[in-house]
Amino acid sequence: MKRLTNFWAIALTVTVVLAASCSDKRKPGTVYMPDMAYSRTIETYAELDSATFTSDVNNKGGNRIFFNEMPPVGTIKRGELFPYTLPNDSVGYAMSAAVTNPIEFMTGAELGEAGRLYNINCGICHGEKGQANGPLSTKVGAIANLTLDMYKVMKDGTMFHSVTYGKGNMGSYASQLNRQQRWMVIKYVRTLQGPATATADSTSTGKAADSAAVVKK
Repeated sequence: MKRLTNFWAIALTVTVVLAASCSDKRKPGTVYMPDMAYSRTIETYAELDSATFTSDVNNKGGNRIFFNEMPPVGTIKRGELFPYTLPNDSVGYAMSAAVTNPIEFMTGAELGEAGRLYNINCGICHGEKGQANGPLSTKVGAIANLTLDMYKVMKDGTMFHSVTYGKGNMGSYASQLNRQQRWMVIKYVRTLQGPATATADSTSTGKAADSAAVVKK
């Protein structure tokens, strides 16, 4: 009698399992070890739909426990330049003169790419040679002539600050050019400028000293 009872118990279990597995071929059925079946990382061919993110591994989307695919706060992508953190105010503008251009040298190909970026983003106003005679120069208003002494002696960091946040009639180009591209464009601008006059150099030194004094206060 005991053997017969065991037989019917086993038969019933097998029947239930078969019925559950055959009910819908598109569903996996009950998961024995969901933490092993569903990785907490994004699976290779998983569908990404923020509306179905869930922590319930027994429901659809259980293998997509919430991940927004964003890097941890404060991390920097390999090869990325450090963030520019000076504030967009008069103090930040004065301090920017002390920021050095991380790009010391550009190859011919890099210089060509910098020129391309300049002509696309800057030349339309500043002109191909930086002389404020671009196609939009007569429509925008006051355009900086980058070949003037005041811009020749301007520090790369100050120019980068202006391109990053915008200055005068020029808006910010931080969304159009990443940090490295902005530094490259500034390096290219230097190739359009000749040497500054002695008067401009001495004036710049005085202004730099005044700026430093303001920052120290």
